[in-house]
Amino acid sequence: MEQFLLVAAVHFLALLSPGPDFFLITRTAIHQGWRIASGACLGVALANGAYIALAFSGVAGLQPDSVLFQVIQVAGCVFLLYVGVLFLRHAGAATLRAPAGQPAVSSRPAPGSAWFRAFGLGAISALLNPKNALFYASLAAMLSGPDNSAGTRWFYGVWMFAVVLGWDLLMAGLVGRAAAMERFNAALPWIERLSGVLLIILALAVLGRMVI
Repeated sequence: MEQFLLVAAVHFLALLSPGPDFFLITRTAIHQGWRIASGACLGVALANGAYIALAFSGVAGLQPDSVLFQVIQVAGCVFLLYVGVLFLRHAGAATLRAPAGQPAVSSRPAPGSAWFRAFGLGAISALLNPKNALFYASLAAMLSGPDNSAGTRWFYGVWMFAVVLGWDLLMAGLVGRAAAMERFNAALPWIERLSGVLLIILALAVLGRMVI
């Protein structure tokens, strides 16, 4: 349970820190409404799901005592340490606000072509973001020890996919609410700092377990 809470917290807090996918979804919601933005949400979630499946199935075949497994774990820890430091250094640098004089679009039925275009953009954005692949590969390597069965790892994968989709849909729905976005912007620097600290803790904990 402690491991699940730590991994779930790290994943969710990393999700809160805005990146290309996040800005694509919020921009689509601002300019075209949340119904069309839901296409981008699904595209991003499915692309994340593809990386999750590849990472967990690829690492699952490695033996915990193999050299390759150790290398992957160390590389994953180094990547998480790097991302954690970036979060701490650049906390508060990003904001989520609609362009000046550009009010959020009210919700309305979405034309099919616009929805599928948003879906494609979301999928491409997430697939071409190398941080997604590296992040999930790092988590998968850390969860591939003898204490975690294949079923447990796939539970983590399904959980992560559901959280990505649910959070993106929530943000698409809230982006038109100025008060909600202002509160999120105010809390964003602290969210990024906490994300950085937890990523560093997770990486150091795995490195410490390897040394012991």
